[in-house]
Formats: sequence, structure tokens, C-alpha cells
Amino acid sequence: MPLTSVTHPDSALPVGIVLDPVQAKRPSRVTFEGRFARLEPLDPMQHGRGLYDATHGPEREAIWAYIGDGPFSDFESFRVSLEAKAKSDDPLFFAIVDKADGQAKGYSTLMRIDVPNRVIEVGNIVYGSAMQKTPLATEVQYLLMRHAFDDLGYRRYEWKCNALNAPSRKAADRYGFVYEGLFRQHMIIKGRNRDTAWYSIVDGEWPRIKAGFEAWLAPDNFTPDGQQRKSLASLRG
Repeated sequence: MPLTSVTHPDSALPVGIVLDPVQAKRPSRVTFEGRFARLEPLDPMQHGRGLYDATHGPEREAIWAYIGDGPFSDFESFRVSLEAKAKSDDPLFFAIVDKADGQAKGYSTLMRIDVPNRVIEVGNIVYGSAMQKTPLATEVQYLLMRHAFDDLGYRRYEWKCNALNAPSRKAADRYGFVYEGLFRQHMIIKGRNRDTAWYSIVDGEWPRIKAGFEAWLAPDNFTPDGQQRKSLASLRG
């Protein structure tokens, strides 16, 4: 919906436009999928070993550098952390399963769930090294956005990251998020200061962004060896 204002009949002051009072739906533990990815409610028994192997190889320090926990010293400590995550309703964790081989290779969450204001955030994004910079990784973000806007009725979808996390900021730009500003000294993570960069997509922007994702993910946008023919930004318009 465009940014605008109206004048209240009893005042000369501008006020926001009147909105439908319907609330968004709270996300639940459902499974949904696309061409490359299947998102499943996080299950430590089903997904634990695959997730550990995917995220604790030689690149584990880089994978976990900007995450609030990890890397973990062994599988048992990782499993315990997954047990707590699987019980959480906010953040709500989804395992990312690669449909090509059925293996869990990362996880992501829907979080800071504000049903009355129809605001939700995507966060706690952990990708194993094998899925980074792949169509699978891009499709995961499309599926979560589509679920939030189309299935659940949210009007604002947020992305926040450590301001020093250059790959995350680049990804937000690529996916079509709008940069809104820097929250200085916002958090302390692993004993270190975190300035947080804030981004969002709102419902009025979603149809254009959705069309770009779907055009990019289409089979005819890829060469036989899996290279993109057109960039996501160019297809978004």
C-alpha cells in the first residue's frame, strides 16, 4: 500500500489511512516446498545429523560468525540446541531440505511475529556451505516470503543483520528488500557489539518482487550447466 496520509475530520493534523482490521495468521508447523527446496518443521531426530554435517565442516567459523550461537564443539551439544529450537514458537524454525538428495542443509525462521500489526521477520538463517549461492538458497527466501504474504496475510516482512555482515546485506539487496537504516549499538552478540542494519519488503511491493523471483526460478532461466541467464534484479524490474 502506498505511503500516504489523510486529514482527520476533527483535526487539521494528518493521520494514517484506515486499514482493514483483520489480523494476520500466526505461522504454524507446516511443510511447503518449491522446485529445489522443501521447508519442514525442524525435527532434531530427522534433521540433526544432516544439519550438523552441513554446517560444521572446514567453513564452520564463517557459517556461524554472525549467528547468536554456534559453532558447536560436537554433535551432542548441537543436538541439544536443536531440541530447544524445535520447541520454540517464536522464532519458528524450519529445516531446509534439498529435494535433490533429501538432505537437510540449513535452517531459517519466521520470528518477531506481530499478528495485530501484520509484521514478521525472517532470521536465524543458517546455510551449509553446499547450499550457499545456489538456486536452492534463493528459492528458500522466496518460499518464506510467499508464505508470509500470500498464505498468512502479513503487510511487512523484515530482514535484519549485523551491519558488518556484508554477504547478508548483499543478499537483502538482491532479494529486493529496502534498506531502512542503522540501529547503532543494538545488540551484544557473543560478547561483541552489533550495529543492526534494517530492511523490509511491504505488501504493496510484493507482487513485483514475487514476479521477479518466479521468473528467475523458472527452468528456462538456467543454462544446461545451471548458470542463470538473467539476474534476479533485472527480472524484478
